[in-house]
Amino acid sequence: MSYVGPDFDAPEPRRPRRGPLMIAAAALVPAALLGWLVYEAVADSGGTPASATPRTGPSSAADSPADDGKLTGSAAAGAASLKGKVVLVDPGHNPGNFRHTTEINRKVDIGTNRKECDTTGTSTNSGYTEAQFTLDVARRLRTILEQQGATVKFTQDGDRAWGPCVDERAHIGNAAHADAAISIHADGAPQGDRGFHVILPASVHQGSADTRPIVGPSRDLGTRIRDGFNHVTGSPLSNYLGKGTGLVVRSDLGGLNLSTVPKVFIECGNMRDSKDAALLTSGAWRQKAAQGISEGIVSFLRG
Repeated sequence: MSYVGPDFDAPEPRRPRRGPLMIAAAALVPAALLGWLVYEAVADSGGTPASATPRTGPSSAADSPADDGKLTGSAAAGAASLKGKVVLVDPGHNPGNFRHTTEINRKVDIGTNRKECDTTGTSTNSGYTEAQFTLDVARRLRTILEQQGATVKFTQDGDRAWGPCVDERAHIGNAAHADAAISIHADGAPQGDRGFHVILPASVHQGSADTRPIVGPSRDLGTRIRDGFNHVTGSPLSNYLGKGTGLVVRSDLGGLNLSTVPKVFIECGNMRDSKDAALLTSGAWRQKAAQGISEGIVSFLRG
């Protein structure tokens, strides 16, 4: 764009004499403008002028991608499908646990025995911690589930200096009356041990623990999460636990023993294996992990 400054004003052209045709055309401009304004006002108010033609094709708002990441178009139609459902998401460990070894090493009651409040978790050989991984996947999972209409509760969201302890993690889900609960982890097995597995609660009736009412629903939840995770991520089932099923039953985890709502753990991969670590440290893959977990949870909640 050229600029004509105050010292370089362009000379005004000679104005031609207006004839009758030009006067008539000038009179039509305000009328046309008024008509357009009325059209826009009707459209903005939600109405549709009788002469308007609906937009189709890629320019339609229903088909265009959303800039804010929210569901649009046909996906939005099912956005409230989980309305009224509560999901407890438990990001395993806590990035600050290593600074509070005294607190996390104290023993708490898990029903079958007493066990450490929490641990620091594992990490990749390059130093990417399990606690960082679990919190990132948990937040991605929350976004997906909330877009489906679910209410998502966290045991911790990076807002605590350490913990919570494993017994408190279970109690948070119980107090929320969660319809489903998932604890997200990554393993620290030897190099060569690959793949993911889902941990289910054993039937425990001892002390303050009674998992008998949730064993069946938890197996259903865990099986669906296994299938969804495998489908979306393409990750193999564990080659070192679960005998090729991707499912492991345990009675030594307080987060499961003390739960009164359907709950499972998922070990998303082995942080000490170079191939698995390459996946776990990828943001794109973690998004797939969250999507895979959500598919299983949504399937379970919809029955």
